[in-house]
Amino acid sequence: MRRRDFMMRLGSAAILPLAAGAQQRAMPVIGYLAPISAPSSPNSPDVVAFRAGLGEFDYVEGRNLAIEYRWAGNNYDRLPAMAADLVVRKVDLIVTSGTPSTLAAKSATSAIPIIFNAGDPVRNGLVASLARPGGNLTGVSILTVELMPKRLELLSELVRQARVIALLVNPGNPVSERIMRDLQEAARARGVQLHILKAGTEGEIDAAFAILVQLRIGALLVATDGFLSSRREQLVALASRHAVPTMYESRASAAAGGLISYGPDPRAIYRPVGIYAGKILNGAKPADLPVEQPTHFEVVVNLNTARALGLTVSPSILARADEVIE
Repeated sequence: MRRRDFMMRLGSAAILPLAAGAQQRAMPVIGYLAPISAPSSPNSPDVVAFRAGLGEFDYVEGRNLAIEYRWAGNNYDRLPAMAADLVVRKVDLIVTSGTPSTLAAKSATSAIPIIFNAGDPVRNGLVASLARPGGNLTGVSILTVELMPKRLELLSELVRQARVIALLVNPGNPVSERIMRDLQEAARARGVQLHILKAGTEGEIDAAFAILVQLRIGALLVATDGFLSSRREQLVALASRHAVPTMYESRASAAAGGLISYGPDPRAIYRPVGIYAGKILNGAKPADLPVEQPTHFEVVVNLNTARALGLTVSPSILARADEVIE
């Protein structure tokens, strides 16, 4: 064999494995977009539940799947740029937490699949309908606005002497206007005066409580919002210090010392999001996956906090409670 022929064959043999490797499917990448700061633990309940959903399709982060996390640090203005960055990186799909993140992702791409947990996706223009989403988005509706009147009802029943109740909202959240409007109507129907307090920073939360105490407001309802949820410890501490009966959305707040909470179990939201991510990575289309909604909403009452506030929890509320903390 001539040297020239030998070198050509050797070169071809070296190229073949590379070509075969190039044809193999690369590890899929999920972009995870959230408005809050990164959790202090990589094993936060939300992320663990999301990974568990992915695990039903044998997708394991770090083994056969990569996840690029984008945390906006409670600065919602950063979300559009973060969503655009994930699009530039050509991730296989984007998972969003909350309505602000979902709106940012929707504006950034109409091609990459987006799986959300967000409030009223139809009214917010995310999908055509719950049964037939259409387009590139689907996910879980967390009923951000719809549950607020029920929270007001429970708080009014628990703190019967409160004729004025404050609502704490984040003005940077696009659904806050609807929350304020709908809750004003619910308060009028119950014969309760509603006072609006706004906070989008830690300092503004402190200022809101100062106003609340100055006005001698009888109780507080914290609106559903990523930033406000991330300030759970601050809110619970201030409510305890100023003896303000407060209603929250999640069990975690009641467990941390809050008076009462009402809302879906976060695990029942993030696990389905992970399942939908697995389905889409396996070839399903968002348009064919109906938007899911939580079916169970848990009432959690902290009796220790109620006693400290001098409140007697009625038998009717105790009967409806999924958990009573003592």
